[in-house]
Formats: sequence, structure tokens, C-alpha cells
Amino acid sequence: MKVLQALFFPPEQPGGVSSMVPYIQERFLKMGWDMELFSIPKRVRGKGSEDLEFATFDAGEYRGNPVVDKYLQTCRDYLWWTRLRINKTYDLIHAHHPIPALVMKKLFPDTPVAMTIHSSYERELVLNGRIKPDGPEHRFLTSLYGELETKVDRLLTVSYSFRDYLAPHVKNPGGITVIPNGFDEKRFRPVSHDNEIPQLITVCRLVPAKGLDILLKACALLKQRGHAFVLHIIGDGPIRKELEAMAAELDLYDETIFYGYMLHPEEFMPFFDIFVLPSRAEAFGSVFAEAALCWLALVGTNVGGIAEQIQDGVNGLLVPPDDPEALAGALEKVVSDPGYRYNLARAAWEKAKRDYSLQRVIAQLKEVYLGLTQTAVQEGETT
Repeated sequence: MKVLQALFFPPEQPGGVSSMVPYIQERFLKMGWDMELFSIPKRVRGKGSEDLEFATFDAGEYRGNPVVDKYLQTCRDYLWWTRLRINKTYDLIHAHHPIPALVMKKLFPDTPVAMTIHSSYERELVLNGRIKPDGPEHRFLTSLYGELETKVDRLLTVSYSFRDYLAPHVKNPGGITVIPNGFDEKRFRPVSHDNEIPQLITVCRLVPAKGLDILLKACALLKQRGHAFVLHIIGDGPIRKELEAMAAELDLYDETIFYGYMLHPEEFMPFFDIFVLPSRAEAFGSVFAEAALCWLALVGTNVGGIAEQIQDGVNGLLVPPDDPEALAGALEKVVSDPGYRYNLARAAWEKAKRDYSLQRVIAQLKEVYLGLTQTAVQEGETT
């Protein structure tokens, strides 16, 4: 079977789905499947002129808005690039972003297209202060979910909480298949180490949605209570300078290290003790599963897919979002009690090994792929 994995970001993009799909491809290739990856290079901007047609809403009423206009131009660019680069057919296409999904279905209408919705672009924009809830950009982006439901052959997502988020925007939310992300245990594995001072680590893009302002405030409280620790922040983004200034203002200069962008943080992560990320929203929160496989104690917020990964007090600690006091209290528990920290980390590792193995994802995707192609054959025979 010939399968195309249609990404938006190039496979070398660190983090999230773009870095996970090549490992899915590797497993399928070992099984004898013919699987290719496709994405649009960053250099391809402003090339396309052919519009996508939308069947479920009028995109024209949103034109003139910069966010929408940029999105529509990206659709044109992806369409132009796909026409230029793909000159053969596939038995199935699995898209990992709305733009590739809609483009592929336009160009290959007879090919089954599955689409995994990995995250919410509009929610990220709202949390990062770039658009307003229920504004024109928000309405345009949420309208795409109904368009996808109408056009693609199977919708998938990564958590039950995110399926609930999608429910108001589609006609049949129960028809969305949930397949949580999976991770290669060769990439994420524990390393024996002994840190005299507890080492905290967070890995994310430095944007308001990740709640690092709350983390710094919580760490300031932790320091005021007399606890020694070091906070390692891996990642880059538009608010890095703001966060660095905030760390200095909160008297955390000696306790906080900003590393910036790192290509392979998984090589670094196992040498720390506690993973913490107080996100304001997460569709899944892949980095929590990655940290769990590295045998780190987990501290997160009770939102989205994080709450599906962590059972509070069993394999990690959950706190409300935007609550520095609650986060400081959770961190105090794991910083001050190595035995408790170890037990949480062990339980997190056991759950991640059981529920988030890459092999489990391969088995579930194989079932979806075979079902879609079988249905396509049967429909072809009846026409």
C-alpha cells in the first residue's frame, strides 16, 4: 500500500507531530508499506494564485483580515507546491494539518484522506493575545473544522478532551477517532543520575499560552519558602526577553537558565528530576509523555490532554491554570520529598510505556488505513 503523510511543517521541525511522523514512517517501512512524507518548505511563500473552494461557509466575508488573508495565501501556496511536486497517486493520504488535508482532497478527490487535528490554531492565537474570541479570525478558523468533516474521509484527534473542544464545530463529534500520540522508546528513555539540588525543566515554545509567567511566579514563591532548585527553560519564542526580565525582577537570576532553541531536547531531558509546564491549553501535550518516558516527575495544569495523561497524586500533580500559589505548592511537594518524586516518576513512566508507545499508534493507524482503503475499493466496485 502506498501512503502519503502530508505535513505542513517540514519533518525536521522540532517538537510535536512533525518530529513524530518520521518515526511512524520508519515503522511502516519495516512492515513493508510504501510510505512517503510531504511538506511545504518555508521558502515557498506568495507563489500560489489558485483559490481553494469552501463548501460549508463563505470565506469571502473574512477577506481583508490579515490573519485570514495570510492563511488563505498559505492554502494557495500549498496547492501550488503540491501540483508542482506530486505527480503520482497514492492508495491513501494522511494529513496532519487542515491546509494539507483540504489541498490533497481537492487534487486527489478519489483517494481516501484521513486528517488528524493535532491542535487548535485559533485557541493558541487567542491565548497569545493575537486575536479575540468570536472575532472574524476565530470564526474563520473554527469554520474549517466543519469543512474538514464534510470533505475528508476520516477525522482523527489526539485526546478525548480535544474532541469535546471540536464538538460545537462539527455535526458528528462521535465520528472523530481518538488516537493519542505515541513515542519511540529509543528516543525517550531514563538515564541514571543523582542531582544534589532538584533540577526542574520545561520544554516549549516561549509564548503566553504556555504559562511560563505563572511558572516563574511559582518558582519565586518556592525560593521564598527556602527551597533550593534550578529551573531549566528549553525553547525560544517571542516573549523570551520578557521572561528573562521577569526572572531577574523576581530574583530568580541564579536559579533560572534559558537555553533557547534545542534540536534534540530528549538527549538532555533524562538528566533532570521534574518536568513542569503550566499551559493554559493543550490538545495533548506530547512533551509530558516524553518526560514521563525519561522518568521525570510531572507537574502540569488541569487542562486538555494534560489531564488525560496525569492522574493527580498518582503519576504526577495537576494544578489549575493561572494559579502561581497552587503551582508553587505542587512543586514544593516534589522538590522537598525525593521519595515521593521518585514514586510519581515511576508511575508516570509505567503509564507512558503502556499507553503512549509508538507501537500502539502504529497498530491503530494500520486499522484506520486498511478500513479506509477497503471502503474505497468497495465504493469503487459499486460505481
